[in-house]
Amino acid sequence: MRYIKKLNELMSQSQSADFLAPLLLRLYLAPVMWMAGTQKWSSFSDTVSWFGNTEWGLGLPFPWLMAALATATELVGAIALAAGLGVRWISVPLMITMIVAAVTVHWQNGWLAIATGGGLFATDRTVAAAERLARARDILREHGNYEWLTENGDFVILNNGIEFAATYFLMLLVLFFVGAGRYVSIDYWLKKRFSINRQYR
Repeated sequence: MRYIKKLNELMSQSQSADFLAPLLLRLYLAPVMWMAGTQKWSSFSDTVSWFGNTEWGLGLPFPWLMAALATATELVGAIALAAGLGVRWISVPLMITMIVAAVTVHWQNGWLAIATGGGLFATDRTVAAAERLARARDILREHGNYEWLTENGDFVILNNGIEFAATYFLMLLVLFFVGAGRYVSIDYWLKKRFSINRQYR
C-alpha cells in the first residue's frame, strides 16, 4: 500500500505539467488545418467546383459559400490554435468541418485512411486494394528500379476513409472541453487578467 500511495503522489505531481497536453494537441492540429485551408484557398475556384458538382464532386448546396466557410474556418482555426486564442470557440466550427468532411467525402470508404488487407477495419474494398498493390509492386520489381522508387518510403494505396477526420474531431473535442491550457496560450493570460479570482482550466 505504501508504494501505491507513493505512486499516486507522483502521479498527482505530474498535474503541474498538465498544460502540455492541450498545447501539444494545438500544435499538432494547427499545421494540419493550415495546410487544408491554404490548399483550398490556392485553388479556390476548383474547390468551389468540387463542392458543388453532383457528378464528380460533393454536390453541396451553395458551393461558393460552403467552400469559403470551410477555407476560412481552417485558416482562422489554425492561427487560433497556434496562438491559443478562443480555442473552445474555434473548436466548434472545426469539429463541424470534420463532420462534414467525414460524411460527404470519407464515409463511403469506411474507416481506414490507408488501404490494408487485414485487421479489424479491413473491408472488401481495402482487401482488393491490397491485392492490387501487391501486384503493382511485383510489376515494379520486374520492370522498374524498385529500390530507388521505395528509397524514401513504401508504396501504399489511399483508401480515404474517415480515420483522420474522426481523429481530428476527437482531438478538437478534447480542446473544446479542456480549453487551450495554462501558461502557453493567450486564453490563459486573458482569463488570468480578467478573472483573477477564478481558477483557470
